[in-house]
Amino acid sequence: MRRRLLLTVLLAFSSVLAVMPAGGAADPTPRKILTGWIPYYSMKSALPSAVGNGDLIKEVMPFWYTLKSESKITDLYSPANPSVPMANPLAAMRDSGFSVIPTITDGTDKLVLAKILSDTKLRATLVSTITNLVVLNNFQGIDLDFEGFAFVDGTATWGVTQPNWVAFIHALSTSLHLQGRTLSVTTPVLFDPASGKKGYYVYDWASIAQDIDRLRIMTYDYSTSAPGPIGPLSWAEKAVQYAVSVVPASKVYVGLAGYGRDWVTSVVGVCPASVASSITATSKAATFVMRDAATLASSYSATPLYNDTYGEVTFSYQKVYNGLSSSGLATSCTASRTAWYMDARGYAARAQLVGKYHLGGITAWTLGMEDPGAMDAIRTVALSIAPDQVVSSLSSDASELSFGTPFSVRAQFTLADKQPIAGLAVRIEGQNPGDTNWRTLVDSVTGDDGSISAALVVGKTTSLRATSDGTWERTASLSASVTLAVRRLLSISAPASSPVGGAISIAGVVQPHQAGVPVSLQEYLQGKWQASTQGAITDDAGHFQIMTKKLSRGFAKYRVSVSTDSALSGSTGSAFTVVIY
Repeated sequence: MRRRLLLTVLLAFSSVLAVMPAGGAADPTPRKILTGWIPYYSMKSALPSAVGNGDLIKEVMPFWYTLKSESKITDLYSPANPSVPMANPLAAMRDSGFSVIPTITDGTDKLVLAKILSDTKLRATLVSTITNLVVLNNFQGIDLDFEGFAFVDGTATWGVTQPNWVAFIHALSTSLHLQGRTLSVTTPVLFDPASGKKGYYVYDWASIAQDIDRLRIMTYDYSTSAPGPIGPLSWAEKAVQYAVSVVPASKVYVGLAGYGRDWVTSVVGVCPASVASSITATSKAATFVMRDAATLASSYSATPLYNDTYGEVTFSYQKVYNGLSSSGLATSCTASRTAWYMDARGYAARAQLVGKYHLGGITAWTLGMEDPGAMDAIRTVALSIAPDQVVSSLSSDASELSFGTPFSVRAQFTLADKQPIAGLAVRIEGQNPGDTNWRTLVDSVTGDDGSISAALVVGKTTSLRATSDGTWERTASLSASVTLAVRRLLSISAPASSPVGGAISIAGVVQPHQAGVPVSLQEYLQGKWQASTQGAITDDAGHFQIMTKKLSRGFAKYRVSVSTDSALSGSTGSAFTVVIY
């Protein structure tokens, strides 16, 4: 079913077939350190990249929404992909086991969002609007990419916006967490104020640290107006170092640029009118995606050089432009160009920051831009820092017992190679039929043999499991569940004899004490047990009384039964005989 669904979705976007993860089977499996954006405008490349590298990815951020006002969030996906309903890619993501945390960008005009955040009522409306989007679509959370503060509003506004932003994040976090959802925030870089470099301090990482669940740092766009690296490695690491000093490292994700920039550095000659405005030493750089970088370099016989300091590749080349001048005459110019981009080595260098600082992971802008070698490089790093896999099991000395009877359980925790894990904090949890939550029955620490044992008493049929939480060094574990059936306990009082036609009173108590439990009487007749028309219902204390009679002398043989329900197994009492005289 999973493979068929993935194939259907991917074929809807392109002719690309769903493939198994590029790394194949591996032991241990890679640490899932990769997250990334899936833009509405590049679904044909981004979605297959995510699914094909699912062994590295735990969550994705569909780049599908933009904010228009405090009460309006616009869907960008549907107009861009009219023939493929949003439900299709969402199903593929969920079937791959990804948490889906869509991104909302700021699509308002200059200072509009800042004004919304400054007004208590408008801010509350915005919180409600975002929460409703998440809950109605059953997203795992939301990612905020509100860049207007940094790049549009102007630094003079930051002092006023900063506390309003912090208040908004706190309110949104509270609202989402009440629904069990995740709040992710994507921002440009900040730096330790003591270094003299503040970065985009309006986002105030320190003040929002306890409210957010993810901090995705845009460690790219370092060089925009002049040739240079997209996001120098040392620059990115300084932002990470400040981030982990104020935000729990497990929440921090360092950005990867899947694109490169290609600048014009000088021009000789007169360029054709069709390109004259864009081919100048001051013009905006062209962009290209990583997977096209090698082709771009080779087409101009350029030699890419990897810069270890920056963790990026650069090459220079010359390009000739032929055409007509504005007056219609033939003309030509030669532009000297310089390109910078991250390749597989650059991705690996940034992935290694995850292990160095125990980060939550890396985050790619965007999935699908990379070449296959980049994913292989990430996989190599992810395997090298993979947590040890913890295997847990649980056994019980009983599978069914009477109410109130104690029983013993034993849980075992080992590494994948069967080596026991001593000193591990573990739990035994229980869940009753119809419940959605597991409750902790035992908190303990494993002994030298990697096990714990405990004596328990449960009041109704219960599923049991053993579990341990994940750490940086080890995976979380969850044993297979064991179901323990609990029988109702019957206590019966009946007369030893009764006269013909006299009332025979059969009384008793059902444990656990519960009102409304049907109790039935059976009589042994003609070699088999047969249901009697007499019965009873327990009262609040679990008591019952059944009245019957016999119209002839002899021996009457009876037994009493209580029924089974979802919480407790039924029980039949021992047979007893009443002498009828």
